[in-house]
Amino acid sequence: MRKIIDCHCHVYPEKIAAKAVESIGRFYDIEMDNNGTLDDLKNAGAAAGITHYVVFSVATTPHQVGSINRFIATTVEAHKGLMTGLGTLHPDSPDQKADIDELIALGLKGVKLHPDIQGVAIDDDRCMKMYEICQGKLPMLFHTGDFRYDFSNPDRVKHIMDTFPDLKVIGAHFGGWSIWEKATEELKEYKNFMVDCSSSLYAISPEVAKKLVREYGAERVLFGTDYPMWSPEDELQRFFAMGLTDEENELILHKNAERLFGIE
Repeated sequence: MRKIIDCHCHVYPEKIAAKAVESIGRFYDIEMDNNGTLDDLKNAGAAAGITHYVVFSVATTPHQVGSINRFIATTVEAHKGLMTGLGTLHPDSPDQKADIDELIALGLKGVKLHPDIQGVAIDDDRCMKMYEICQGKLPMLFHTGDFRYDFSNPDRVKHIMDTFPDLKVIGAHFGGWSIWEKATEELKEYKNFMVDCSSSLYAISPEVAKKLVREYGAERVLFGTDYPMWSPEDELQRFFAMGLTDEENELILHKNAERLFGIE
C-alpha cells in the first residue's frame, strides 16, 4: 500500500467545528469541502488513500493556546500511528516559554502559526522570541503569502531565516500563496526552508507546480491538503497531475514528513 501523509490538516472539537469552518470560509470567501471534524477527516482521507495525518489548530487569542494544544495531544494519543500533532502559539501570550515547554511535554512535533488569522506579521518581535526558543527543537509551519495582507511575504520569511539559520521552517502554499513563483525564487536558497503544496494545486497549472517542486527540490516539499478546505481526493488528483517521478512522489508523499516529524 502506498504511504501518503497529509501534512496540513486543521481539525476542531466537534462542538465548535461547524462554527470554525464557517468562519474560515467567510474569511477566505469560499465554500469549504469538508466539515473539520475528526471523523470527517478520517473518512475523507481514507477514501483518498491517506495513511497518516499531521493535525493542528490555530489560537486566535492567548488563552486558547493551552486548550488547543491539549486537544491536539489528546487527539494524537487516541490515534497512535495515524496522526501526528503540531501545537499552536500566540504572540501575545504572557509566557511563551511555558507554552513551548508544555507543547513539547505533550509530545507535539512542531508549531503552526497563521499570521493572517492571528493578525500579526510573521517577523514581529513577539514572534521572533518564539523562534529563538524553538530553534533547534521544533519546526515551524507558517501560512505564507496572500495578496490581501503583508504579514508573511518572502522578505519577512527571509528575515526569519537570516536571523535563525538553524530554525526549520515550512512555508505552506509553496512558500507564498498567490505569489508562488516570486516566493520560490527568493526562498529556495535557504536549505532549512521547506514548503508544502497545500491550497495551491487548484490555482496553478500542473506545469507550474512541477516547476516549483523542481526549483526547491523534491526533498524539501511536503504534501498537504489544507483540510477541511479541499477534498483530499481532489488534492491527490491534482498532485499526481504534475507527473513527477516515482522517487519525487515518495519523498513528497511520505519520506520528507517521516524525516521531519519523526513519523514511523
